[in-house]
Amino acid sequence: MSKQVRVRFAPSPTGPLHIGGVRTALFNYLFAKKNGGTFYLRIEDTDQNRFVPGAEAYIMEALEWLGIAPDETIGKNEKFGPYRQSERKHMYKEYADQLINSDWAYYAFDTPEALDAQRKADEEQGKTFIYNHTNREKLDTSLVLTADETAARIAKGDAYVVRFKTPVDETLHLKDIIRGDVKFETSLLDDKVLFKSDGMPTYHLANIIDDHLMETSHVIRGEEWLPSMPLHVLLYRAFGWEAPEFAHLPLILKPVGNGKLSKRDGDKLGFPVFPLEWNTTEGVSSGYREKGFFPGAVVNFLALLGWNDGTEKEIYSLEELVAAFDLNRVHKAGAKFDPEKNKWFNHQYLITQEDEDLAKAYSPILSDKNIDATKFDLVKIVSLIKERAHFVSEFWEMSDFFFQAPTEYDAKASKNWKEETPALMKQLIEIVETIEDFTSINIETVVKEWMTTNEIGMGKVMQPFRLSLVGALKGPHLFDIIEVIGKPETISRIKKAIAKL
Repeated sequence: MSKQVRVRFAPSPTGPLHIGGVRTALFNYLFAKKNGGTFYLRIEDTDQNRFVPGAEAYIMEALEWLGIAPDETIGKNEKFGPYRQSERKHMYKEYADQLINSDWAYYAFDTPEALDAQRKADEEQGKTFIYNHTNREKLDTSLVLTADETAARIAKGDAYVVRFKTPVDETLHLKDIIRGDVKFETSLLDDKVLFKSDGMPTYHLANIIDDHLMETSHVIRGEEWLPSMPLHVLLYRAFGWEAPEFAHLPLILKPVGNGKLSKRDGDKLGFPVFPLEWNTTEGVSSGYREKGFFPGAVVNFLALLGWNDGTEKEIYSLEELVAAFDLNRVHKAGAKFDPEKNKWFNHQYLITQEDEDLAKAYSPILSDKNIDATKFDLVKIVSLIKERAHFVSEFWEMSDFFFQAPTEYDAKASKNWKEETPALMKQLIEIVETIEDFTSINIETVVKEWMTTNEIGMGKVMQPFRLSLVGALKGPHLFDIIEVIGKPETISRIKKAIAKL
């Protein structure tokens, strides 16, 4: 790559960061790291009407948690600062004026009421109103006013906008890294608003100026911005600047039905669409972190929504993703979000965690249940159950019997408790009492030798034995459970089962 790679994630602080935005940030991060470049975060807060307090801090915390923090942003390596767009607003008018002076833009004084009337008039004639070359010289613009008249209107304080003067009858052949050659007819485009008389630029103008001044080499963003590509390329031309390369990522689609993944889908199907929990007066939106997902699992899952390296490989560390990532292998078609696959990735990450770390994560759950975790071999217990879990939050349901004797017995499993079972369980107690080496392997050897010698069928002993200790036919290897709870507790539970069943 000939030029220094500089890519950005430029969200608006209008609420929590959607998982689609997270994937955009991730692909920018991977591309930058793969090419020895810089990934920076710019907050695009020019639309003050939609600004939400706390959203900016949320975005930064989310990227930190996911392990894809920017190299440059507000308060960090501010080489091209400010990185908050509202703090750059003093510079945009100069560029808007430059476009007017070079005949690439014009003032428009149309009131909302006048535009609404024009729109209705066109509809009555069966036409669709588009503000462009077809009518810009018939509307209230500086294209039909003299320079003096325009200056007088501005001096008087008339509200205005600056609109881009889109070229007529030109076919734009543009290159997108993911989509290849894309074609746009300029005559079908509208003259977008770039600047308003309140001194604030619109997204289109501020975005282009900031990308240029911050030396952005590649613009990697969602496909919803593809229709804006011709305007942005034309703005670069109007300023006489070299445009960056563009790549428009596919949408993340709903698990069921058609369309883009939304918060409503997550609420309905019970999965988060935000990296972190988001609290408002209207309620709480769940987050991946609070649901117990590992950040690496979220990153791994998102990376494979719309991209793969051409192999069957599914589990990647962040370093492996950086090494394998290639924008040319991003798909054009939307990627369907699969909540079950999402959980599967978390399971794959969970089972690779150190048992000591999982035990630490499990301890607070036990404390909430007034159980003193220090009295138990929590590391051993975690090692026995983690293969079946997707989340640490599932550990209690999988392991409660390690910490407390069952008080009830599964009705269906209790059918395995036959007339001869109590006598067999009493014999079993005698066998267990004789075992000195109380390890799983030795306990299993002794018990099975007793069954073999006395020609007792496995089902007659093993199912009632598990039912006595666990209260159901669930849990890890039975003799591992016995080793952990110990001899006195094992005997006590068998006696209790005999009495109750």
